[in-house]
Amino acid sequence: MSTQPSPARQDGLSAYVAVTAAYWAFMLTDGALRMLVLLHFHTLGFSPVQLAYLFVLYEIAGMVTNLSAGWIAARFGLTSTLYAGLAIQVLALIALAGLDPEWALATSVVFVMLVQGASGVAKDLAKMSSKSAVKVLAPQEDGGLFRWVALLTGSKNAVKGLGFLLGAALLAGLGFVWAVLVMAAVLAVVLVAVLIAMPAGLPKGSKGAKFSHVFSTSTNVNWLSAARVFLFGARDVWFVVGIPIYFYAVLSDGTEEGNRAAFFMIGVFMAFWIILYGAVQASAPRVLRAATRGEADLVRAAKGWAWALAVVPAVLTGAALLSDSPQTWLTVTLVGGLLAFGAIFAVNSALHSYLILVFTKAERVTMDVGFYYMANAGGRLMGTVLSGLTYQLGGLTLMLATAALMVAVSALVVGRLDPNSSGEIMP
Repeated sequence: MSTQPSPARQDGLSAYVAVTAAYWAFMLTDGALRMLVLLHFHTLGFSPVQLAYLFVLYEIAGMVTNLSAGWIAARFGLTSTLYAGLAIQVLALIALAGLDPEWALATSVVFVMLVQGASGVAKDLAKMSSKSAVKVLAPQEDGGLFRWVALLTGSKNAVKGLGFLLGAALLAGLGFVWAVLVMAAVLAVVLVAVLIAMPAGLPKGSKGAKFSHVFSTSTNVNWLSAARVFLFGARDVWFVVGIPIYFYAVLSDGTEEGNRAAFFMIGVFMAFWIILYGAVQASAPRVLRAATRGEADLVRAAKGWAWALAVVPAVLTGAALLSDSPQTWLTVTLVGGLLAFGAIFAVNSALHSYLILVFTKAERVTMDVGFYYMANAGGRLMGTVLSGLTYQLGGLTLMLATAALMVAVSALVVGRLDPNSSGEIMP
């Protein structure tokens, strides 16, 4: 008997590699764009709340997109959503280069919000394509699904972390306009390459897919989606606006050279945080010994890791209470604490990303994954709004306390998962 992989399997693996490579390129520009927008508009005098507004439509668009993208992929195929995501991101980057510094503040805010909204649509079209491909193409034996999920998610976040560093470096070296134009050109090349070279192997879609099917009827999918809302809200409540602005206040002396140095150092921290997060995600199956543990055991593990995560922002809240102004010891404590948060958060996120594929069935994977990532975008939206609001109203203390509360709520919701119920039995 031949031991060679079947042609269908080889096509499937090739398709997965192509989708993943395109997704990496997309996430590099996504991370860079977020850092570019945040730092550029902070230096123009935007308040924390105004900075948060710039990302609100990005997250709202993500919620709507994930619901509709699941149906679009089920109806027209996974490659259609991937191509659309890449194309829309290229157009969004080109549009952002047209921002006129002479525009009134309100006009600039609305324009950037709209462009960021388009970028949010693009990101979630690409994400849903890649994550759904794992369910379809991953090997089912010896924990293969968890390994492929963890590798895709972890590597994606490592690439996005490099994007944060790239965005800060491009802003310091090329300026805002040329930075976004360079990224648009590179991503356009990637899109053309994927259009030409995409192999077979991904589902083509079904005319019988109905939009009403995007809403999940699985109790576990719904509880996991609710937990995801608060998990990612807890991250973005400090990640999007508050911590970058705090570090800018600590690092910049107000001069042009000081600003550039602050940009770079903030970019390094944000990049390192995301890369660490991605590396831990990729290694989560080994950390959890997933190959030797059943699904029910991993559901129970998700509960313990959620409560472990809640401890970190609670401790950082106490540290912030002891200091009314930026101090060296507080900054060092924040850096160490947030890196610890990133590592534990990564295990939580990897478990969630695996469990959503366990809880769904192959025939409705795009719609359940779309619904789940709609909840993910809802959590980021809540965290984004609260990031600017809590930092402006109560500084680090209120911001970190909010993060601790949101993680605790996520842990309580994860406790509602039924470890003895899944979408289908995985070998």
